Amino acid sequence: MSVNNWIDLLSVRERLAKGLVDKGVLRTEKRNFLLFDMATHPVADYTTKSNLITHVTTLLTATTSTVPSAALDKEGTQCRVIRAVCLVCAAYTASVLDNAFGRMGYEEREGAFQRADEILGEFASWPFGSAGESVGFGSGSSSLSTPGRRKAGAGSRIATGSSGDGSRESILGLLQEVRKEMMPTTGGGTGGGAQGEEEDVGFELVAGVLEVLSKLDSLL
Repeated sequence: MSVNNWIDLLSVRERLAKGLVDKGVLRTEKRNFLLFDMATHPVADYTTKSNLITHVTTLLTATTSTVPSAALDKEGTQCRVIRAVCLVCAAYTASVLDNAFGRMGYEEREGAFQRADEILGEFASWPFGSAGESVGFGSGSSSLSTPGRRKAGAGSRIATGSSGDGSRESILGLLQEVRKEMMPTTGGGTGGGAQGEEEDVGFELVAGVLEVLSKLDSLL
């Protein structure tokens, strides 16, 4: 990666940190690093951090097709399920899930990592779920379909049952709930009219972003 690309990434990091500081989640401190001072952003609101950890761990340890309410934002939040999916995928591809799994045993941690990998595999393709053709969402395998990062093809095993039953049921439930969120609430019918087109473009963009995240290792 070129120097300019690294500078761009640092700029993005600082903008994200500033946004979290403005929301009161982080605070800004100056720390001395040998010859110069540098701004750091430690956590200020530990309640928010704790809630995020609860969302992630609950989603990754669910054993049924019902999406646990503890894994989602508060009632009334738009697209709560796809938000939870994006949170898990972003944390997984950023390699920070270890910080959330401190109280888990070895097998539970490995299962949670595998679940995150499978979720990424299913939602980093468009239509969602096309990494496993028999899930019933979308028509066959898409050219955007991409495996997760830990094991190639992990996502495509969901529909065939080679993943654990609890994991498979949980991810099928996520796909079903996200499909419901994709349904237009106005504009008449399912997928008809301009509203339906806008919804499809928005969710397809999510799939594209998650595809890029799934390839971060190779890009860097």
